[in-house]
Amino acid sequence: MEEAIVMNRRHALIAYILVVCTLILGFISRAAETHSGSWTIMKSDEPGSVEFGLIEHHGTHNSNHQDTMAIQSFQGLDLSKPGRQDAKFALVRDAGRFDCQGYLENGEGAGTFHFLADANYAKQMQALGFGGIDDDKQELMALLDVSLDFARQIKAQNLSGMDTDKLIAFRIHGVTPQFIEGIRKSGVNTSDSDQLVAFRIHGVSPEFIDALHKAGHSVTDPEKLIAFRIHGVSPEMIQALNAAGYKPSDDDLIAMRIHGASPEWIAQLKNVGYSGMEIDKLIAFRIHGVSPDFIEKIQKLGYQHPDPDQLVAMRIHGVTPEYIAGLRSQGMKDLSIDQLVSLRIHGVD
Repeated sequence: MEEAIVMNRRHALIAYILVVCTLILGFISRAAETHSGSWTIMKSDEPGSVEFGLIEHHGTHNSNHQDTMAIQSFQGLDLSKPGRQDAKFALVRDAGRFDCQGYLENGEGAGTFHFLADANYAKQMQALGFGGIDDDKQELMALLDVSLDFARQIKAQNLSGMDTDKLIAFRIHGVTPQFIEGIRKSGVNTSDSDQLVAFRIHGVSPEFIDALHKAGHSVTDPEKLIAFRIHGVSPEMIQALNAAGYKPSDDDLIAMRIHGASPEWIAQLKNVGYSGMEIDKLIAFRIHGVSPDFIEKIQKLGYQHPDPDQLVAMRIHGVTPEYIAGLRSQGMKDLSIDQLVSLRIHGVD
């Protein structure tokens, strides 16, 4: 009898465990399907906006996303009430909706969310030519608001290299139809999707292109524009160089910025007697370290206005003011610059 009771208890326990496991697996399955996580809302410096953050747990790691969003983007969100209150609202996008619940206190709060994917979104995007959308990617596209209308507008731009990942990158970096049209109106007729993303990353805007034009330098090569922004070629630099009598090419401007041949440095060279130098000579000066200070020290040793090529040769071979002074202390005086360079080349210290 007791054995039967024990056996029944074991069967009951096993049944209970199976029920619990089934419930847990069902919960996990639903969580994976709906992509659950946590949300936060904080006040924003932008009027009519909040800082909205989502944290999603993926086993051993978390994914975080935070963005400034307009309050009107949320359905059912009321931040006007003071004090602590329960909150239930939704962020609804073409790709799906984030149903949020939790609490708010004086315009800030936190809670949990469940993402519900739109069942037709992936098919509709596929019809527009943007395929390969899995559950994770659809949630990201909902969060970034990659809408069907946005996809249609971008497709109408007839860009090369466009796919779903590039469409997402456009939203992340702010490549909008308006931005593309502005770039083209500025005279840069690009249809390369990678270049447009690079434009936004590095700050090549219609305003920047127009400012270059106003400074007297028209640039329509997308790669040169990107290089300008990477290396810091600005309209102000171009204006200063033009005022100093220079008309540099795109490559000249990039090389000058890379090596530090700035308008301010050129003005310092002018103060020590080197004005109107060719751009390639200016760049050579910077590469080899022919500085205004070096020139002044050489001049004080009696070498008045050496040829630019001689100054470069001195720096290449290590003919320093200290080297010249050392030779003079050994009785070798009145040597020409060419002789000094020759001595260094042949190892005369």
